[in-house]
Amino acid sequence: MIEDILLFIAVGFAAQMVDGAIGMAYGVTASSVMMSMGVPPATASASVHVAEMFTTGASGFAHWRRKNVRLDLVWRLALPGMLGGAVGAYVLSGIDGDVIRPVVAVYLLAMGGLILWKALHPPPPHELSTRKVAGLGLGGGFLDAIGGGGWGPMVASTLIGGGTQPRYAIGSTNLAEFFVTMTVSFTFIFTIGLELWPAILGLIIGGVIAAPFAAMVTQKLPDKPMMILVAVVIMLLSLRNLVDVVQKWLA
Repeated sequence: MIEDILLFIAVGFAAQMVDGAIGMAYGVTASSVMMSMGVPPATASASVHVAEMFTTGASGFAHWRRKNVRLDLVWRLALPGMLGGAVGAYVLSGIDGDVIRPVVAVYLLAMGGLILWKALHPPPPHELSTRKVAGLGLGGGFLDAIGGGGWGPMVASTLIGGGTQPRYAIGSTNLAEFFVTMTVSFTFIFTIGLELWPAILGLIIGGVIAAPFAAMVTQKLPDKPMMILVAVVIMLLSLRNLVDVVQKWLA
């Protein structure tokens, strides 16, 4: 059990450093590790989201302390995201989440390309409308629960692609994610219950330790390299997901 906890402390630390710094990939990273160990998708998603209640809380607080957060944007994302997350968790408890993964992967690949283009060819500053932000939160929460991760890649990338300054997009996305993961976690608890407490504990410890360091990276890193880094991570994750789907189809 000690070995399991230490392994997931390392996984949680690495995942939170990436997620806290560029606004994405904690859930995708942690869920991928758990599923590679034979954990069913619904159990992996439930475990990761329970851990994320603590890591996103620590990360959101750290971003707020570093002035990377816009509270108006947080609530416009969090409220619809909580609704989408609850629905997604309920749906995943009864079906295979792999059905919609190819659609999400293609969307994120395109969004990564858009962010890379805008990093190299900066557009005039503008932001998404309130209605589009609400729709983004709803869709992001649903897909995050279904896939065991995806809130950050979808929400942070779309906000940055729409013109929101990267540090505010990442910080606000992280804080809003706390409320979404809390809703998703309670939905899973009431539908399928929880297992794998050593893994959950390790993810929590590693993520909480990493959170303040990741927020500092976000505050210090200039916009252009941050956008390029976000774009590359999104595109690599999306390509990996597409390869996984194709391999399953061919198997």
